[in-house]
Order: sequence, then C-alpha cells, then structure tokens
Amino acid sequence: MRPRTASHWPLYLYEAAELAIFMLSACIFTVLLYHPNYPALRLFPNPILRRVLMGIAMGLTAIAIIHSPMGKRSGAHFNPAITLTYFRLKKIATRDTLFYIAFQFIGGILGVALSALILGPRIADPAVDYAVTIPGIYGITGAFFAELFMAALLMAVVLWTSNRPRIAPYTSYCVGILIMFYILLFAPISGFSINPARTAGSAVFAHVFTALWLYFLAPILGMMFSAEVYLRTNGEDRILCAKLHPDPAYPCPFLCHFPNHRHPTEP
Repeated sequence: MRPRTASHWPLYLYEAAELAIFMLSACIFTVLLYHPNYPALRLFPNPILRRVLMGIAMGLTAIAIIHSPMGKRSGAHFNPAITLTYFRLKKIATRDTLFYIAFQFIGGILGVALSALILGPRIADPAVDYAVTIPGIYGITGAFFAELFMAALLMAVVLWTSNRPRIAPYTSYCVGILIMFYILLFAPISGFSINPARTAGSAVFAHVFTALWLYFLAPILGMMFSAEVYLRTNGEDRILCAKLHPDPAYPCPFLCHFPNHRHPTEP
C-alpha cells in the first residue's frame, strides 16, 4: 500500500489544483459580473443575462479542467460527492477516497485564498461575498431540493455517458452544459454548489455558514441515489471507470475496465 499511495500523491495535488482553479474562476467572474464598480451591472442590467454569462464562464471552466492533463490523470472529480459516489460504486480505493476528499477541501480553500490575494477587498464586497452559497428565494427547503435534484441529474448524466465508450468523450461537455443551466435556473434558489468543498471554501472566508449541512448532505444523497438507480438498471459490469473523461493516453489509477486503459503499474 505504501508504494501505491506514494505514487498517487500527484493525483491528490491535481484534485486540489482543479478545485482551486474552479474557485478562482468563480470568484473572478462573480466580481466582474456583480461588483458595483464594474461595468457589467450597467451593460447587463438583466440578472438573467448575467446568470447566463456566469453559467457559460463556469461551464467552460469545468470543461477545461476535465480536459486538462491534470483532469485526465486524476479523473477530474474535484468534488467530494463525486468521489464518495465512485467509492460506493467500488471504482476507487478507500485510501485514495480519503486523500481525494481531503485535498479537494484544501483546494477549495486555497482557491478562494488566491482569489482574495488577486482581487483584494473587491471579493469581500456584499455583492460578491467570496462567491458564498446560501439558500435563496425558497429558503432552506427549496435550496435542499434544488441541490438534491442538480446532483442527482449530474451524476445520472455522468454515469450514463462516461460508461459508454462511444460517447464517453462527450461527458465533459454534458457537465459543462448542465452547469450553465444550473446557474441560470437554480442560482437564485441555492446559489448553485452541488460540491461540499466548493461551499466550504467560500464559507471559510465569508464567515457565512448558513445551512451548511444541506450543501454537504444534498449533493451526496442526490449522487448516491443516481448511482443506486444506475446499479440496479445496468449492473456493476457497466461501471467502467471513475474518470469524467476516460482517455487511454493517460494511465488510470482506478479499478478500471475501460477499453484500452492501462493501470499505472502495467507496462
């Protein structure tokens, strides 16, 4: 176990870096689109249009991370709920699961810290508030079910596409499109998280922990639900890999059955 864990340290760092990049992008675009000193509020006074722009920015960010060499190597989870779901599906080892999750939380915090260094006091403006996620127009209940639904649909799409070799290369684009529509439709309801480490990263700096439990519980429950449905309808043998973008050019650290993939220990 020691040599294997040692060989996976780069993967844990990649997971941290991936979420850090995602958070940096989220903070920068939140400032650009919502800070009162920036022209976006005058150029795009319609909040729906600003959410469309925010959704496009974050969807493209997610696609770029998934397609990056880091993402292709680590699997591009950058979300504890995704990692836990693949652990339930027996695709990732226990020790890797623990380190993936730990480094995802580290990455979320470091991403917001880096954003604060770059953006200065602008990130603390009430209109931005470190891109924190809090319940919106329908309160805690609405936020919980919004996060539950988004997480369940995301994992259902990921499992359905990534486990079919012919369409697996399009998984990342499906994720990006979902993120775009999630921000457009659900940001006013829950702030859009579906990622406990993403919410924690903002909350630590904003000192806002409102209903933090739902941003941990709902994404995990939603993704686990979709995993159970997929298991019962497709069976274990149709869960090929834990990567969001399987690429045979990159060795796979998971319990992988994807065609032409090789384990790092293989020649």
